[in-house]
Amino acid sequence: MFTSNGLRRFAVLLTVASSMGGQAWGDDAVAAQSPRIDFARDVRPIFAEHCMACHGEKVQEAEFSVDTKQLFLRGGDSGKVIEPGNSDDSLLLARIIGDEQGDRMPLDADRLTAAQVATIRAWIDQGADWPDDADSGTIQHWAFEKPQRLEPPVGNDKDWPRNPIDAFVLAKLEANNLQPSPAASKEQLLRRVSLDLIGLPPTIAEIDAFLADDSPEAYDKVVDRLLASPQYGERWALPWLDAARFADSNGYQRDGRREAWSYRDWVIRALNDNMPFDQFTIEQIAGDLLPNATLPQRIASGFHRNTMANVEAGTDVEEQRVLSVFDRVNTTGTVWLGITIQCAQCHDHKYDPISQADYYRLFAFFNNTEAEIEVDKRNRDFVGPKMELPEPQQKTAQRRLIEAEWKAANESLKVLKSQLVKNLGAWETDLPHLESSEDKFPQNIREILTLAAEKRDSKQQKQLTEFYLRQFASYQKLADRQQELKSQSAELAVETTLVMAEQDQPRMTHVFNRGDFLNPGEAVQPGTPSVLHPFTASAEPNRLDLARWLVDQDNPLIARVTVNRFWAEFFGQGLVNTPEDFGTQGSRPTHSQLLDWLATEFMDSGWKVKAMHRLIATSATYRQASKITPPLLEQDPYNRLYARGPRFRMRAELIRDNALAVSGLLSDKMHGPPVFPRQPEGIWNHIGRTSNLWKTSTGEDLYRRGVYVYWRRTVPYPSFVNFDAPSREACVVQRSRSNTPLQALTLMNDPVFVEAAAALSRRLLTEHPEASPTQRVDYAFRLATGRRPHAAETAILTERYERELARYQQDAAAAEKMADSWIADEKIDPAEFAAWLHVANILLNLDEVITKG
Repeated sequence: MFTSNGLRRFAVLLTVASSMGGQAWGDDAVAAQSPRIDFARDVRPIFAEHCMACHGEKVQEAEFSVDTKQLFLRGGDSGKVIEPGNSDDSLLLARIIGDEQGDRMPLDADRLTAAQVATIRAWIDQGADWPDDADSGTIQHWAFEKPQRLEPPVGNDKDWPRNPIDAFVLAKLEANNLQPSPAASKEQLLRRVSLDLIGLPPTIAEIDAFLADDSPEAYDKVVDRLLASPQYGERWALPWLDAARFADSNGYQRDGRREAWSYRDWVIRALNDNMPFDQFTIEQIAGDLLPNATLPQRIASGFHRNTMANVEAGTDVEEQRVLSVFDRVNTTGTVWLGITIQCAQCHDHKYDPISQADYYRLFAFFNNTEAEIEVDKRNRDFVGPKMELPEPQQKTAQRRLIEAEWKAANESLKVLKSQLVKNLGAWETDLPHLESSEDKFPQNIREILTLAAEKRDSKQQKQLTEFYLRQFASYQKLADRQQELKSQSAELAVETTLVMAEQDQPRMTHVFNRGDFLNPGEAVQPGTPSVLHPFTASAEPNRLDLARWLVDQDNPLIARVTVNRFWAEFFGQGLVNTPEDFGTQGSRPTHSQLLDWLATEFMDSGWKVKAMHRLIATSATYRQASKITPPLLEQDPYNRLYARGPRFRMRAELIRDNALAVSGLLSDKMHGPPVFPRQPEGIWNHIGRTSNLWKTSTGEDLYRRGVYVYWRRTVPYPSFVNFDAPSREACVVQRSRSNTPLQALTLMNDPVFVEAAAALSRRLLTEHPEASPTQRVDYAFRLATGRRPHAAETAILTERYERELARYQQDAAAAEKMADSWIADEKIDPAEFAAWLHVANILLNLDEVITKG
């Protein structure tokens, strides 16, 4: 037996979840059925993930190492750990499945999954084949190897697969003695794909048209229509803006407004235009460095201007600049490489082959960006360069006229002021006694007048002078006009956006000892992690070289990481369930061959995003019913094998968009500055000194899509937060999904959802004035869920309507009060309106309405 603590801790690496009810569905889940275990593919990743930290090249506790074949077979302090061909007599296996806490490994970590143990057992029983060229020094972690395109497997069910995705999924299902679920109903499928591709539910007309189309290509036509919709870009911008940490404010305590919305609009347009992902990447990393960069390309470079900016008094300018560069490096690593590069900021990465020098070589690419804090007398503006946006000539001419009038008014005001202030002293002398002037003089002015002139400070004297001047009608009128012109000029100010720009003299980059910018170490040049494909560039590498290196088809990570996020948007989880970490500490892919096939297909397609979305949406895997059966719940509770269709709650923004669409309120206006829909009162009152920034929009801006809602980092839109939207202070590539009572309360009481319920009630009465209650329930239910209600559902909602109607008919005052708040149409009966509002509120609160199923 292992006798040292070191070999006991080796069990940290190889532990079995024999007492766990769930299963972990990695590729090793079907290892026992595999004809042959491949060491490099199946076993070495387990060693790399769980063993290398204590039994690797640098650390060999208990004289034991899994770094090379020779060291592994030698064993450790307790001798040999395996008997090739006989797992039952292998000490390694005995330890990882042991029951006694003191002997079973690990002592302080989670056990290995049952599937991983089965893989190791099968490998030993098959002779523990370890090829001579498969040592850790020559074989890398799977994600650092270039994707291999394999032919789709042929399963027993020849009729089910619709495209290669299904072939890979079916092979895993059959290996686990499972079979696919039946296809979803046409109504369910239409709503699912509509929510996935454009983020909105289908209209009843669209539902009826799809149900009436019995042609084989009916569904494909729907998918193509949705991909061509301008609303596609609005929906798919949402996950990208999370990753880009896009916001309309600077962050930190002050969290003032910044003008960055043109970057958001660029993302929406690029997605709608189906810009190839490699170009999409290059323009955001280095659009400003492209030859003859266009205006949109420079706007695209705003991706890395989405860093937070602390412009509060007393901040260290260099520290803030360095923090921004850290954020750019870390975000690049997460978004395009899917690795936790930030772990190498202070020291070599503990688990992945990323050195601290690698980190700062990447840092060097972003270290040459211009950075300055623009300062005026009162405000410190955000860090870095801005670019003016083009505007219509009419707006320019109007602003110039206003500015000219303001200048003239200002000059007249100066002249008048100089004349009037000459008599200020005489005015004070002639003032009546203060006791009789309380109604004429404000309290602060009376207090100033009690002081001798020489004892007043400059602020008090200024207040007194301004009060005196405004006693003259001519001055008052001119001052008011000047203020009015100032407001008009501000509304017509030239729009700007944040962009990247290189400074003329490159900064020297150093490795920061322990990540401290005040403790620089050795100098480094721009470069990339040595574990990845080679970096070749010009004599003076810049961000454009980095961007082109990222999208090189030899990059083993970018295509895998990107298609994995696509998959997660459709299925609620990625093939790799840790989209932010493809390293040794991340999850293994459930379907590694499918992941690689998708990655190579993505690159071979010319990096066409819509082509990949179409491929996923038209697969039989995606088109399955989402109903879970008891056997599926037992065998695959988290749907990691995809034996059923996806079902999960929508994104926060889409929940609001959905309510507005169902109610008929949603505006289709696109692009432009952020909007400020209704939110609960007082949300911003205690956040910094900017509570007055939220000025509720008017007109159709109240009902625009969530992608356009003003995003303040310290206080994001409250209903979005309640449904797990991030603050966007940092890059997020996977939102959490919680279930809390607060979410139900939001749907019932938030101003937007209450108004949506009122609008839906009004819609039922105005669009179908002659309909029966049952017909209106059917119509409302179809609007909200995309399907017809069952008889029991109709009965429940109709009974609720009739009960509320009777109540409001007896309490006419309550009905009138509710109706007066939302309707101006005298033809609508207040009691009917109030009763249907209750029904609408129930519908918008249904799990099925906020869930994609």
